Order: sequence, then structure tokens, then C-alpha cells
Amino acid sequence: MKAWTWIRFAQYGLSVIAIIAWGYCAKVWLSARLYQQNNARSFDRELKRKNRAAIPQTAVVPQAGSLVGKLEIPRIGVSVMIMEGTGASELNRAVGHIPGTALPGQHGNVAIAGHRDTFFRPLASIRAGDVMSITTLQGLNRYRVVFTRIVRPDNIAVLYPTGQDTLTLVTCYPFSYVGAAPMRYIVSGAQLPGRVSADIPMPFSPSSRSETE
Repeated sequence: MKAWTWIRFAQYGLSVIAIIAWGYCAKVWLSARLYQQNNARSFDRELKRKNRAAIPQTAVVPQAGSLVGKLEIPRIGVSVMIMEGTGASELNRAVGHIPGTALPGQHGNVAIAGHRDTFFRPLASIRAGDVMSITTLQGLNRYRVVFTRIVRPDNIAVLYPTGQDTLTLVTCYPFSYVGAAPMRYIVSGAQLPGRVSADIPMPFSPSSRSETE
């Protein structure tokens, strides 16, 4: 078989691979978009219903894959639903609350993980002083960014209790890296006054690594 025939077969093969890859990416993107839209509407309806009826809400420990609340960072355009857990199923559709860290409204360090190439891409432009908020059915919790830092993937000290009420966002770094990024980008925020506390004890015991690639 002539060389040009092999080249043509190779071109066809690469084209098929590219189509499959694009199809998979489109499927993941569509699934994430539908999840965000549907759950944002459902969450807003439930929040309005609860506020109109003055229904008391009791915070419970969420199950993996369940809805936790909504994270918003207005200056950089982040508005994303939070799921419990950091597996591929959760992080492909939302950002994930890291199990074993405090839940929004609890005393301690609330930790949220997300993909750098989807929901947490805007974190590349976050800066000290930006306001972040987490809304749950139990209330609104607001934080002000204190610092950002870059750490190694095995540095789980960023998830430890800090002695004050904080929010920690975790994603992979560098943002433009192709493949499995070698470092982690950390955003740390201190809680602002006006917190609604759920007062459910949640000792730190991270049982799994975040899949934030």
C-alpha cells in the first residue's frame, strides 16, 4: 500500500477521534448546563417558598451528590450550584463541598472544590477583598477574600480548621495547563458578620481526594 494511502487512513482516524472527543465534551458541557439551570430554578423556588411561609429549616448532613446550596462571586461572574462530594459525577456538573469540612453555616472552614477549566476558571482573576457568598435553605453566608496561594496537591493543611469561620476554594493550577495540572490554587475568605449558624458538629476527616483536574 502506498504511503499516501496510509496518510489518508491516518487522517480519517484522527478525524474520527476528534469527533468522538468533541462529542464527549459537548455531552459533559450540556449535562452540566442542564443540571445548573434546573437545580438553580428549583433551589430558588424552594427558598422563596420557605421565606414566604417562614418555614424553619434544619440543616442536615448531606449525602454525596445532593444539593448543598449556591456559590456566588459577583465581581468575577461566578454563580454555581454546590453539590456534596468531589467525585467526577459531582465536579462535572457543579462545584463540590469537600466532605469532612464544615458545611455552610457551621463554625469552621468550609471547603469547596471545582474544575479550573469550567466553573472555577474565573478564579484566575479573583483578588483580595472580593466578596463571596453561599446561600443555603438555612440562610446566607458571606465571606471576603483574604488571600490566594499555590500549593502542592498533597497539602491538605488548607482544609484544616483555621480557628475562625472561613471559606476555602480549591482548584487545579496552572489554569492554562494542558493535562493533569501539577499544583492547586487556593482562595481563602474570612466570614463577614451576619452568619446563620446550623450548629451541627462536623469534625475534619477528609476521606477522599478532590478530583479537580
